[in-house]
Amino acid sequence: MVYAVVRAGGRQEKVEVGTVLIVDRVAADDKGTVELAPVMLVDGDTITTEADKLSKVKVTAEFVEDLRGPKIVIQKYKNKTGYRKRIGHRQELTRLKVTEIK
Repeated sequence: MVYAVVRAGGRQEKVEVGTVLIVDRVAADDKGTVELAPVMLVDGDTITTEADKLSKVKVTAEFVEDLRGPKIVIQKYKNKTGYRKRIGHRQELTRLKVTEIK
C-alpha cells in the first residue's frame, strides 16, 4: 500500500492514488495538473520523512473543479449602543483528484 501525507492549503492531507480532496483555491497549469508537496511517504513497510529523499517524490493531482464553501455569517453586537454589524464569507475551494505518486 502506497500513500503520502501532503501539504495542501495550510493543512496536511493523507492521499492515495484516486483520492479526491478539497483544498483552498489553487491554480492548475495548462494541462490541468497540480503538484502537491509531500511531507511523508509510506511505501509498504518503508516510511520516508527526510527532506532530501522527499524532494525526489512527486505527488500529482488532476484539477476537477473550482467551488465555494458554505456561507459563514459573522455578527458583531454591542449592548445598549445600537451597534450591530453583520457580514458573511464563503471560502474559495478547489476539488483535486490524485493521479500518481512516484
